[in-house]
Amino acid sequence: MRSLNPEEADLWARVAATIRPLSREIRATRPAEKILDTEGSGGVGRSVPAAARPPVASAKPLPGTTLDGSWDRKLRNGTVEPDRVVDLHGKTLDSAWRAIDRSLEQAIDAGDRVVLLITGHHRPGEPPIKRGQIRAAVHDWLEASRHAPQIATVRGAHRRHGGGGSLYLILRRR
Repeated sequence: MRSLNPEEADLWARVAATIRPLSREIRATRPAEKILDTEGSGGVGRSVPAAARPPVASAKPLPGTTLDGSWDRKLRNGTVEPDRVVDLHGKTLDSAWRAIDRSLEQAIDAGDRVVLLITGHHRPGEPPIKRGQIRAAVHDWLEASRHAPQIATVRGAHRRHGGGGSLYLILRRR
């Protein structure tokens, strides 16, 4: 595996700085590490903040962020069948939030494990085009939801279930 050149490292640092962890736990950040310049500038290193480096898989995953291997395989292969489907197309932000809340309540009461949330793809555009607002807000909504403790994890859906425009919500067992 090759090292990042300074331009790539700078780009990665800017991208990584925009990422917000899904976990509610506060994680200690490591001090900046030196990354050597491979472009032949005399081996001069530069500091890159810990948040700007790609994440390193830890031996012990954070609680609630992983599933067992069979779940991961089913989700990755698209062989899981959703117990409930929530389509948010054509909804306003308020009506989408109400639909998610109501559907999660019904799914939890019914003992469902997999909810397919169809948010639609993010559509980049300059204002006044206001597309992709639901997709952009859904992770924050789920984190702030009264049902957050019952959500084991949120994963991107397989292509057969909508790919980038859909999410799997895996609910905890009762």
